[in-house]
Amino acid sequence: MFLRTISLKDSKEIDENTYPFTIPVIRNFSEVELRSNVTFFVGENGSGKSTLLEAIADQAGFNTAGGSRNNLYEVEKSSSVFGEYLQFSWMPKVNEGFFLRSETFYNFASHIDELQKIDGRAYDAYGGKSLHESSHGESFLALFNNRFSKGLYLLDEPEAALSPLRQLSLLKIIHDMESSGKAQFIIATHSPILMAYPNSRILDFDGDKIAEVEYEDTDHYNITKDFLNSPERYFRELFRDI
Repeated sequence: MFLRTISLKDSKEIDENTYPFTIPVIRNFSEVELRSNVTFFVGENGSGKSTLLEAIADQAGFNTAGGSRNNLYEVEKSSSVFGEYLQFSWMPKVNEGFFLRSETFYNFASHIDELQKIDGRAYDAYGGKSLHESSHGESFLALFNNRFSKGLYLLDEPEAALSPLRQLSLLKIIHDMESSGKAQFIIATHSPILMAYPNSRILDFDGDKIAEVEYEDTDHYNITKDFLNSPERYFRELFRDI
């Protein structure tokens, strides 16, 4: 591991009536200790997991629109309000890594196209062609397979473009990288496939404070398992006329 703790600076300027401090988990945030090479942030939409992940990217020096320290481009609403309130403990500090922001990946791919026009070598780090020339899922895997090597990797809902089979491919990539001791992952996800990764740590954002939770105690696992075992029971409840 490289990043060991994420903590809140001693600040008297926090206004709990302004975003993102209106989110319970963010308002009550004090410190998170990272004790695994792979950490998952889980919770419902709006729970604050992506907000914290983006703030980590900001303080790590990555482009909050998605990319590394070297990807300089802008996307509207990509700035992190929360990042300035955080401080990190590293051992050792790393500059390498990447922030995958699924919702702005199109803009990142377009940024790489522009770099290719300038020096003709930008595609080399992404499989040799434009990320726009593949399906969304294939372009994600091209990024993972060609651009990822060592450092800190922050992934915001990477499953958004990946089929279940491709999610398993991502787990293989994560395993190969983190088991070598060269990479650390923090992943915000809704995927019960991804969060099943062995020896990972799962942090739940659905309460007033971040809490560690076991895989089989997550709503994602239990709802998915229960639905697959008995979909008709869910349909009877959802569709009263069945």
